[in-house]
Amino acid sequence: MDYEKLRKELVEKLIKAGTLKSKEIIDAFLSIPREEFCLPAYKDKAYIDVPLPIGWGQTISQPTTVAIMTEALKPKEDSRILEVGTGSGYQAAILAFIAKNGFVYTIERIPQLAKFAERNLRKVGIKNVKVFIGDGSLGLKEYAPFDRIIVTCCCPKIPPPLLEQLAKGGIMVLPVGDHPMYQRMTVIEKRDEGDLRMYEIGFFSFVPLIGIYGFKSDSF
Repeated sequence: MDYEKLRKELVEKLIKAGTLKSKEIIDAFLSIPREEFCLPAYKDKAYIDVPLPIGWGQTISQPTTVAIMTEALKPKEDSRILEVGTGSGYQAAILAFIAKNGFVYTIERIPQLAKFAERNLRKVGIKNVKVFIGDGSLGLKEYAPFDRIIVTCCCPKIPPPLLEQLAKGGIMVLPVGDHPMYQRMTVIEKRDEGDLRMYEIGFFSFVPLIGIYGFKSDSF
């Protein structure tokens, strides 16, 4: 299967749809092989614009969703980024490619998935990412502040520790809501004065964030 051809075709569709806009994000989508972050049984579906199972009730997000969240996050080449919900490692790889002079810290609560992500990141040569196992709703205080924070699982409310760990001038993107089928994708900008600007960019569907400031179980 010609994955490179399929990757280019998907990127062209996302550009035409107005979903992918920024050159650095387009370059990341063209450079990071999504098939390497899929389970073997789903590799042939890597460039269909749908979420795919990765085990333990989790998914690799739909490419359109990854593109929308990454565009809203506006990562820079020197950004320090916190990701909550590593999954297969694909979103972390996209971010790390863009933040080539920065670093991505990513938290996964399921140890088997954390190892899966680490293997995938090594396979594609991404080195500026560190995977942590733990409660993502608490963030990583010891590595804060972060220029960018992205949460790839649904939050019932915005976790206070993540707000605290967002640097002034930083941006956080996360789906918020307690409905099992849809949540509001929320963008938070922390201004230099410390006050917040918040707005929503549509409805999405994510697995729940499990933790102290998340849901208490996998069921809503």
